[in-house]
Amino acid sequence: MNDSAALKHTIGLVQCKSVTPVEGGALDYLQAALEPLGFNCTRLPFAEKGTPDVDNLYARIGDSAPHICFAGHTDVVPVGDERDWSHPPFAALIDKGILFGRGTADMKGSIACFIAAVEKFLAQNEGQPAGSISFLITGDEEGPAINGTVKMLDWLKENGEKIDHCLVGEPTNPAKIGEMIKIGRRGSMNGDITIIGKQGHVAYQHLAHNPIEGLAMLMSTLLNEPLDHGTDTFIPSNLEFTDLQVNNEAVNVIPARASARFNIRFNDAHSPSSLEQLMRDRIKAALADTPYEVELDFRVSGDSFVTKTNDDLTKTLSAAITQITGLTPELSTTGGTSDARFIKNICPVIEFGLVNKTIHQVDEQVPVEHIETLTQIYERFLENYFKVGV
Repeated sequence: MNDSAALKHTIGLVQCKSVTPVEGGALDYLQAALEPLGFNCTRLPFAEKGTPDVDNLYARIGDSAPHICFAGHTDVVPVGDERDWSHPPFAALIDKGILFGRGTADMKGSIACFIAAVEKFLAQNEGQPAGSISFLITGDEEGPAINGTVKMLDWLKENGEKIDHCLVGEPTNPAKIGEMIKIGRRGSMNGDITIIGKQGHVAYQHLAHNPIEGLAMLMSTLLNEPLDHGTDTFIPSNLEFTDLQVNNEAVNVIPARASARFNIRFNDAHSPSSLEQLMRDRIKAALADTPYEVELDFRVSGDSFVTKTNDDLTKTLSAAITQITGLTPELSTTGGTSDARFIKNICPVIEFGLVNKTIHQVDEQVPVEHIETLTQIYERFLENYFKVGV
């Protein structure tokens, strides 16, 4: 098993130090692996003022439908303090059947598995699919997500590239391969609240209005009132405060301003505009009988979406998982955001990859056995996809 193509590709990718936005050789590695298989590879570097430049890769074999695209990212989050790791984070070392390294699970491992599955599938089908297979790989998923998938999708449209279905290789399984397919995601809204009071001396509090007290009251109000109670396909939306700022260096001065930052993961009970209005209404009501003024800013990085559970893409992947593992995967919309939030605008998209238990952590890892199992599932999925003609 340690000689498998999937393991070799995983090790090769993990050894590339591709911390966002650095390419680190990861896309070079993919291009070198795909071109000998007959893929036409196009590098797509994008830039935008105020953001780091990002390199991306689109690779396709075949020129007809059905067209299945595998989407993912080779960029990884920082490793933190390397001294905390059991093994060097970019060495990709195997210890007792476990492969350690940054990106093993999120998500270089699944990219490697899909390449290995494609290699086997093409070898058994005279080097050509009965349709098209492509890779849409960004180096910007863990970063601002500005110069990656969004601009790649625009490029596809401008160049007449039509994708029929997409499989994103994000790590979706809680504990073992085959447990969970992501068929949707909640949306994400970021917000900033600044409460404006009146500065004054702490000994003359009656002459001031402490914005910290107003902010604390408002935070309590917002946290104690549910946004909703969930829907048929989503768990309840949740609001979490992520930062507090006063920037007051004086111990005897009541400050004039206090700010907080929050994130809301919202379900399909809300649209971005309806959720923003709900928040504005609740904040206005909470502060109605107070002396405070408020400044608000809202930014949405993705709307909620769901792919139908009876969609042919979902059924084809579910069947492949059951055939290889014997498990019936749960169809879930839990977890954070991914680039599927952009891809859903052009075609049906689902997500399935490795186990997510150690992603973004020290000693990120994946059992070598899981790499082999995921490769078998991807290979069976390709067989089923082109046999059925999804």
